[in-house]
Amino acid sequence: MKHLLSIEELDAGTIHNLIHNAADLKARRGHHEKPLAGQTWSLIFTKSSTRTRVSFEVGIRELGGFPMFLSKNDIQLGRGEPIRDTARVLGRMTHGCIIRTFAQQDVVEFAQYSGIPTINALTDEEHPCQILADLLTIQEKLGSWEQKKIAFIGDGFSNMTISWMWAAKHLGFALHIGCPAAYAPPASFLATLDAPNVTITQEPAEAVNGAHVINTDVWISMGQEDQKEKELAFGPYQVNDALLAKAATDHIVLHCLPAYREKEITEQVLEAHAETIFQQAENRLHAQKAILVALAQQWAFSLS
Repeated sequence: MKHLLSIEELDAGTIHNLIHNAADLKARRGHHEKPLAGQTWSLIFTKSSTRTRVSFEVGIRELGGFPMFLSKNDIQLGRGEPIRDTARVLGRMTHGCIIRTFAQQDVVEFAQYSGIPTINALTDEEHPCQILADLLTIQEKLGSWEQKKIAFIGDGFSNMTISWMWAAKHLGFALHIGCPAAYAPPASFLATLDAPNVTITQEPAEAVNGAHVINTDVWISMGQEDQKEKELAFGPYQVNDALLAKAATDHIVLHCLPAYREKEITEQVLEAHAETIFQQAENRLHAQKAILVALAQQWAFSLS
């Protein structure tokens, strides 16, 4: 693994190793090696964040490195400089880059031209770091995702659901997505995915029936704030007590945050499952440290 650009590009062995190493780093926090010692990692964020920025900055520091945060207003990307030119500059000055932006192609192009390890910290197409943190949380709470039914309720073709579908493809667990027809994955994507263990339904109760993990996210993603009419389609897709009554008795609820209470999830459900949801948020730190360690090991020959 020379970069982390998507869940799609990973395989089952790599995912298992990352989760295993994340758990180990979590257990040994403060008492592990510092493979990023002497390194500077840039963080380019054109989308604001709480959990992503804090977890990466803390993680880089705990691994011995120095994080350098760059908003779009801090660098020439905000004035129209091509991503490939920014990549070629930072590739000569920093040891790695973490990018949170809109277009997946920007992350791919940065990796291509920079010559340094590149991490997708969220695009409109994928959110790989979040999925790895979620898998770590499932392992901690339920022992494994194997032989488990995972449900996602909400937008069926968001960066979260796309990453979840690829994770299901690689790992083989049953994934059931409950979403409005207008926001379901297109047939062309499902044909490319070719994962019979992924089920799409317009009935949220069907998706949640017997599920061990119920996952949701905001209905309107960052950058879609002008699409207020989108919310009208999601009324029946709220995660509430009535819906959770259909789930397995030992179920957990996940939300990648921030949450809009009384929209995609009720206040009562979020608070009832707050311990798990904020454990999930903390696990961003440990999963991302595992990614950073893996990339530092892969690129050691060129970073010394």
